[in-house]
Amino acid sequence: MSAKSPLLASFFAAAIALLAAPLMTAPAQAQAQNWPTRPVKFIVPFGPGAGADIGGRLFAEKLTQRWGQPVVIENKPGGDSIVAIQAFLSANDDHVLLFGPSGNFTVHPFNYSKLPYNPADLVPIARASTTLIAAAVKAEAPYSNVKEFTAAVRANPGKYNYGAVPGITEFIFWGYAYHEKLDIAQVPYRDINVAPVDLSEGRIQAVMASYAILQPQVTAGRIKLFVVNNKTRISPAPDMPTAREQGFPSLEMEGLVGLFGLKSMSDDLKEKIAADFRAVAADGSIAERLKSTGQAINLGGPKEFVESINEQRNTVGATAKAIDYKPKN
Repeated sequence: MSAKSPLLASFFAAAIALLAAPLMTAPAQAQAQNWPTRPVKFIVPFGPGAGADIGGRLFAEKLTQRWGQPVVIENKPGGDSIVAIQAFLSANDDHVLLFGPSGNFTVHPFNYSKLPYNPADLVPIARASTTLIAAAVKAEAPYSNVKEFTAAVRANPGKYNYGAVPGITEFIFWGYAYHEKLDIAQVPYRDINVAPVDLSEGRIQAVMASYAILQPQVTAGRIKLFVVNNKTRISPAPDMPTAREQGFPSLEMEGLVGLFGLKSMSDDLKEKIAADFRAVAADGSIAERLKSTGQAINLGGPKEFVESINEQRNTVGATAKAIDYKPKN
C-alpha cells in the first residue's frame, strides 16, 4: 500500500460520513412530518376557565383540524403546578404535552430545595401568548400610578399590605419592594380570586395578578389599575402605562404561556409543532378571542421561547439572591 493510502482512506471515510449525514437525519424528519399519529393531550395546570385553559382550548380546537387528530385538554390543577408537571412527565409520551404559564414553574428551583422532577426535563416548544399582568388599588385611592403608590407606602411603613399570585408574581413584587426599600406586608391567599374583593372593601391596599382576576372588580368600578407589568401595553388596558414607562423596571414581568414537551423530542418535531401553532393563529381569530380574557397572542418557536424563559429565570434568580430568599423545604 502506498504512503498516500492512509490519506485516501481518511478522505473516503469523511466522504461517506458526509453522504450518510442526510440519511441519518431523514428518519427524524419523517417522524416529525408524520406526527401526530394518534390523539394528542395538552395537560393544563389549572382548572377549567383559567386563562391558560382558555388559550389551550382555542389552540386545541384549531390544531385538531390541522392535524386530523383530536387534541384534548386535561386539567390538573393544584400543588403549585407540580401535579400537572408530574402527570406530564410520567406519561413519557410525545403525544402528551404540557400547556401553561412558564412563570408557574420558573420559580420552582428557587422556591423548593428539593423537587420531585428535574426542571431540565421540561423543554419549551412553542410560545403561544402573553397574559396581561397588572397591579390595582381601591377605586377611591388617592394614587393612580406607581410613583404615587410607592410614595404613599414609603410614608406609611408597615401600614400597607397586598396580595399577589403565588409564584413569579410574588417574586416580582418582592423585588420591587426590596429595590424601593418599602415596608409592605404580603397577605397569603389560598384562592387569589378573593384578593380583588378584599381590595375593594379596603382590607388590603394593592393586588398584583392577571387582568382576568382583577377584571370583575375593575369593571364594577370598585378597583382601578395603576400599572401594567408587561413589557408593552396590552388590550384590554392599552392606555395604562407599563412599569418601565413609569420608571419602575423592577415591576416588569411577562406572563408567558406556551407548550412544553419532553427533552427526548427531536428538534424537527419541536419546529414542526411551533410552525403549526403559527399557522392556526394566522387568521387572527385566536388572538381576538384571547383579548377578551386579558391575553395577547405572542407566538415564538423553541429558540424564542427558551430565551424568554431564561430572561424570566434570571430575573427571579436575581431577586431571590437580593432578598436572601430561603426555599420552602
